[in-house]
Amino acid sequence: MAGITTYGDISPRTAAFAVAKMLVRATPYLVLEKFMQMYPIPSNSSKVAKFRRYEALALATTALTEGVTPQGKTLTYSDVTATLYQYGDFVPLTDVIADTHEDPVFSEVQDIISEQAAQTIETVRFNVFKAGTNVFYGNGSARTDVNTALTLTLQRKITRSLQRQNAAPITKVTATSPNYGTTPCEAGYVALCHVDLETDIRGIAGFINAKNYTSAPVSEHVLGSIERTRYITSTIFSAWADGGGNKGSMVSTSGTKADVYPILYLSQNAIAGVPLKGKDSLTPIVLNPKPSGSDPLGQRGYVGWKAMTTAVILNQAFMGRCEVAATEL
Repeated sequence: MAGITTYGDISPRTAAFAVAKMLVRATPYLVLEKFMQMYPIPSNSSKVAKFRRYEALALATTALTEGVTPQGKTLTYSDVTATLYQYGDFVPLTDVIADTHEDPVFSEVQDIISEQAAQTIETVRFNVFKAGTNVFYGNGSARTDVNTALTLTLQRKITRSLQRQNAAPITKVTATSPNYGTTPCEAGYVALCHVDLETDIRGIAGFINAKNYTSAPVSEHVLGSIERTRYITSTIFSAWADGGGNKGSMVSTSGTKADVYPILYLSQNAIAGVPLKGKDSLTPIVLNPKPSGSDPLGQRGYVGWKAMTTAVILNQAFMGRCEVAATEL
């Protein structure tokens, strides 16, 4: 992150404690982060992140000649770069609130802005990933046609597409902690969708509830699995309101056209980004009320945050976006 890091009225040591607390509060909202290839950016570093994907080797189908060393293969790779952008916000506080409020206001606000930071970054990432070009429709050939729910046949069509591209199932995820690290998980594809689709997913033949897993789920947000795919829900993975065909028995914002819900099907190394984890990922800003040129009586203070981040699709063929409607209850 370019530039000098400033924290307002708090020291770097105090800021480090603040970041640790903020990340604990933020981590549960970071669903996408578990399935991204990560590129941590240290302070005062480049604003461009580079992600590298090594290509598969051609098959060695020619028999070896006795005593003759084969030519061998050269590794090839594709680099994808993405520019980091800064996001942030703050909450103004007055000296009266700080002096008279019964609760520890600054601490409470810190918790609230931690959640805002996580949900902001998650939304920014989701907007990047849902713009992928490998698209499947619940029915018809365009979003404006969609007015049917997810089916097992549609899921199989998507996973077959991933398998044909040799898209590897996800076998490790970013650990659920404020610190950067990974942990192994049972191999499978992951589907990310809005909570409104829960009823339709549960109704598909072969659905297995996450509570019945014999091993630890890939995420605390896992709803369950169908065949090789695990479904994870979040309110952030929102629909295109009234984006589909005539609503029929489907959820609709206006009552006329069906809302269209994206489901992102992910394989290994499909998406990447800069993690909102670790001491350099998030900067807390605290300005206590005190006299200044613009505030001679010291009546105003602020608590805020800022973060540099980016997200990118590494391989369009390694992910698919399915667009469906949700059955009205």
